[in-house]
Amino acid sequence: MNRKWPLGSEVRRKVIAGGAMLYDASRAGNLSTESFDPVLLARRGQIVGEARGRGKAWFLSVQNHAWVLRHYRRGGLISGLSHDRYWWRGEEGTRSFAEWQLTYHLHRAGLPVPAPIAARYRKHGFGYRGDIITERLADVWSLAQALDAAPLSLLTWIAIGRCLRRFHELGVCHADLNAHNILIGQSVNRSEDPHERIYLIDFDRGSLRKPGFWQDANLVRLRRSLEKVTWGLSAERFTEDDWHGLLDGYQQPPTPQVS
Repeated sequence: MNRKWPLGSEVRRKVIAGGAMLYDASRAGNLSTESFDPVLLARRGQIVGEARGRGKAWFLSVQNHAWVLRHYRRGGLISGLSHDRYWWRGEEGTRSFAEWQLTYHLHRAGLPVPAPIAARYRKHGFGYRGDIITERLADVWSLAQALDAAPLSLLTWIAIGRCLRRFHELGVCHADLNAHNILIGQSVNRSEDPHERIYLIDFDRGSLRKPGFWQDANLVRLRRSLEKVTWGLSAERFTEDDWHGLLDGYQQPPTPQVS
């Protein structure tokens, strides 16, 4: 499917030294490239935390906005050659712009994802480096963190399955569906209805596809991740009943969203 979609009038594209940036002017005003510079942000006291994953992420507090800045970094053996440079295949082929536009599309469709704020790329010879800024969701923790703390209620597992089904119904293939990229509202009471406060993050290399075996592959990948993050924890942290609860939620038709 075509990965480029119409953008609203609030989206700005700005030419910068060596590249370009996209940003949502309704959320970020007249954003500058300084918002992508972690050294400068740290000097200003605007970095309030950080997290590590496939790409390093900084938690920002900028003019009362809570954002996440992520720099794209390579993994695996190829990272020994270049840890953050990617082959140039045109602007639309940059990972930062592609992820930003996919996240924008999903957010506008009403799916539970953080709002995209800005994306940037800078060319270097035949390659480029990229960054993305998204909204930082309040009062959430990852599924991995939640399981590390205590078992989840069956209702929460069902809500996770229902959330994943919503994305698959729209044809969203998450390239790295794991327990770290599923977020749960920390205010959710483990014994009560979780009110669907489940989110997906990190759509790097994500795509829209027609229904197919990739949907099952997404779930298999998640199952492996759950087994990995609960390895060594008490058996009740992740059980077969939990997994079947997730699958039961996944098999339920998505509830129509009220606009």
